[in-house]
Amino acid sequence: MERLKVELSNWVLDNPIIPASGTFGFGYEFSEFYDINILGSIATKGTTLEPRFGNPTPRIAECSAGMINAIGLQNPGVHRVIKEEFELLKRVYNKKVIANISGFSIEEYVECAKIMNDSDLVGIIEVNISCPNVKHGGMSFGTNPESAGEVISAVKKVTTKPVYAKLSPNVTDIVQMAKAVEAAGADGISMINTLLGSRFDLKTGKPVIANVMGGLSGPAILPVALRMVYQVYAAVSIPIIGLGGISSAEDVIEMMYAGASAVQIGTANLVNPYICKEIITKLPAVMDAYNINTIKEIVGRAHHG
Repeated sequence: MERLKVELSNWVLDNPIIPASGTFGFGYEFSEFYDINILGSIATKGTTLEPRFGNPTPRIAECSAGMINAIGLQNPGVHRVIKEEFELLKRVYNKKVIANISGFSIEEYVECAKIMNDSDLVGIIEVNISCPNVKHGGMSFGTNPESAGEVISAVKKVTTKPVYAKLSPNVTDIVQMAKAVEAAGADGISMINTLLGSRFDLKTGKPVIANVMGGLSGPAILPVALRMVYQVYAAVSIPIIGLGGISSAEDVIEMMYAGASAVQIGTANLVNPYICKEIITKLPAVMDAYNINTIKEIVGRAHHG
């Protein structure tokens, strides 16, 4: 449907709905539920250079308006992702993906990006400098503007594909972070990743999660995500993929008003595996209700009076 089309760095998507990294596996798993080719794209599971088991269990805690996770980037490593996971995805999916990568040093980010760059399945490389669940990597880069800029600059030198920086909300000034990655050459921004949170067992008094802290996601963080996307849209000239607590077609509209050119759906996939399909189906009716002709015309509307 023409009215749902959006654009990210000269890449036209059929609609703005993208399952977020870490909540949709490598995509093919959800093909059992519906035809995943209806999606705008897929942000694949966070991938590191070497295989990772992730954090010790338990690593998930429920909350009244979301969940806390401390998975710790569990993945089979970039080589197996390319050779096995992507090949399985190609059997059921005929579009390009957003490949989410992470690392524990600039060198690891660079090597992972090089390998992803050679895949014909990859349309955008999403650089995760915002994971709160691993030590000595991820968010340690994403909370310092200079470090974030160094990672993005290094990745840009070895890739020919658009590079999007995934930003952490666990910072004092999100606008400063956004400006830093834009200055370093980022083609776009994905925001926000999870907020830090904890839960404690009422019987034992001990943390529910073995890692003590994890990333809070779900509807609880939507207002924070909207605020930050709004602030960053006014400060940068590169596109934003908005995420954080989106679970309805109305949330999509609101996020795009704030300044997002497309959106990612995260935790809602874990609650309802059909949620992305349902949102895509409902979007035209919601657009009609608010007199919206094409979805891309509303990007940043909150800034225009």
